[in-house]
Amino acid sequence: MITDPQVLDFIARTEAAYPPDANGASAADNRRFYDAMCDLFRGPRPPGLPVEDRRLGGVPCRIYGKDTRICVIYVHGGGYVVGGLDSHDDICAEIADATGLRTISVGYRLAPEHRWPAQIEDVIAVWHALSRPAVVVGDSAGAALAAALCLSQQGQRQPLGQILIYPGLGGRRDAPSYTENAEAPLLRTADLDDYKSALHGEGPVDDPLAQPLRASDVSGLSPAFIVTADVDPLRDDGSAYAERLRAAAGEVILRNERQLPHGYLRARRDSDRARRSFHAIIAAIAGFASRPS
Repeated sequence: MITDPQVLDFIARTEAAYPPDANGASAADNRRFYDAMCDLFRGPRPPGLPVEDRRLGGVPCRIYGKDTRICVIYVHGGGYVVGGLDSHDDICAEIADATGLRTISVGYRLAPEHRWPAQIEDVIAVWHALSRPAVVVGDSAGAALAAALCLSQQGQRQPLGQILIYPGLGGRRDAPSYTENAEAPLLRTADLDDYKSALHGEGPVDDPLAQPLRASDVSGLSPAFIVTADVDPLRDDGSAYAERLRAAAGEVILRNERQLPHGYLRARRDSDRARRSFHAIIAAIAGFASRPS
């Protein structure tokens, strides 16, 4: 149960941004609603921060900060259906400013116009276009894509670290979080089926990159910092993946954020809990970037 008044206010403002008849809206309308909601919480970019839009590996990207030897790749959330370079603009700008590292936001193709594996193909294309060490960061669907990037490069050049923020990784639906948080604010268990249908259609999902928890081998992957929201049906995906990585002798830190719902990064200016979590994410990025490469 959420009792924190700052978090409750964030939830109320988020929900109020959507029209009453938003359920069943088209993908185009949902993108419009989502972008308008993100605009409510968007802060200004840090003054003097260079920002440039260009393609890397043929994929639209937004690049923040001056050129650095090590960079950050950011993969946005939105259920593979909504979100883009604008929805997470301030988050990426703040990461670049706080870490001093060039940050690259990936504008991967969205479903349902583009079915899987278009999304991971775009992330991999950006990775191969970079010839420098990088930390990969993602939230929600973007966190799943960050994990999939590491899996796709197994036995090859790995990111310096993978930071997975409230990731959806194809976890078992009998895990407690899927029932305990079935009607959680901002993301319900039923919503996950809609996103899955948009991404994959009605057929089975066989590609382990689409569900990293189903991968048979997770050894040799980047060290991980996994952050879960306690009031989120996806919470147990993060802890289950942490267990899988540890069992494969991987390095992983798991952090669960009490009283926070899915999507809480947007609350980092208004909620002390969300702000502390964002600072921990910034510290984790800096920590991975400081390691010898």
